[in-house]
Amino acid sequence: MRHTRTEAALLRPNRPTRPLRLYLRSRAVPGALAALVGSTAVAAWAAWWLESLPSFDHTARLPVVILGPLLAAATIGTSLHTPSDELDRTAVRAWWPRRLAHVLAPAALAVVLFALAVPGHAEEFGALAAVRNTLGLVGVTAGAAAVIGARLSWLPSAFFVGTVYLAAPSRPGGAAQWWAWVMQPGPQGGAWTMAVAAFVAGTGLYAWRGARRVTGES
Repeated sequence: MRHTRTEAALLRPNRPTRPLRLYLRSRAVPGALAALVGSTAVAAWAAWWLESLPSFDHTARLPVVILGPLLAAATIGTSLHTPSDELDRTAVRAWWPRRLAHVLAPAALAVVLFALAVPGHAEEFGALAAVRNTLGLVGVTAGAAAVIGARLSWLPSAFFVGTVYLAAPSRPGGAAQWWAWVMQPGPQGGAWTMAVAAFVAGTGLYAWRGARRVTGES
């Protein structure tokens, strides 16, 4: 007896990786990862170009270590939506480990890529500052996805970065390392404390609640 392709697919044993592939495709994770790699490549080129200008040095990479992680966080945020939140809530297995891995895996990739994109000058605006800003902004974006939805999760990070970029003092350190941590050089302890706290809090909130479902999302 001959079977159609659909029947053959149903009769074929489930592969262990099939649920993972369905999860990634339903949330457009492959496209988000491709955009993440592309944005990091652009950031690496911009950092090299700025530093190569005659009238600039490595401190000119400040926009790169701010805007690059901001774009990476926004890219990750686009994949944090939940297409079937009703099914997620009624699933037999808890979904928080999947949601936690969903943030941690691309965040780890972004950290590695940005550490390679802006090498050297760790005491200023190099790999340390890029890694710190990536972690902090990913945390803010993940938390925003749980509060206002994945579609607009980039807004709080963008508003914060824009405000701090205009208001932060030119001299690093002091109280500014706590509220303007994205503008600080790499080794600032207060800036790292704020970035790590934002990453832990935002990632934990998203893992616990998932992305908020908003009207108009399918």
